[in-house]
Amino acid sequence: MALGWFEVEKAPNGQYYFNLKAGNAETILFSEQYTTMDGCNNGIASVQSNSGEEANYERKESNKGKPHFVLKAKNHQVIGHSEKYESASGMENGIKSVMTNGSTSTIKDKTT
Repeated sequence: MALGWFEVEKAPNGQYYFNLKAGNAETILFSEQYTTMDGCNNGIASVQSNSGEEANYERKESNKGKPHFVLKAKNHQVIGHSEKYESASGMENGIKSVMTNGSTSTIKDKTT
C-alpha cells in the first residue's frame, strides 16, 4: 500500500492550507488556514508528530448526526479535521488512515 502525502494549496483569500491524502489520493485530513507558508509547514510538522497517537483524536458528531473527528496537538490545539462520515466505523477507518499516513514526509506544493 502506497503511503500518502500532504498537498499545500493557497486559498482565494491568499492564506495557505494543507490536505493529507491517503495512498489512493482520497483526502483524509483538512487543515485550518494559515497566513504564512511557515505556519502551514508548522501545521504539517504537527500532524507528522501527533497523528500516530490515538489519544490525539477527538471523535465528534455534527448537528446532523454525522460522525467526524479532529486531530489535536499535545497542547490540545486542533491541527486538522476530517470529513463527515456516514457511520462510526467509517470515521474509525478515517482515523486509522490518518494514523498510517500522517507521518509521511512527502509534501506536494501546489501554490506555484
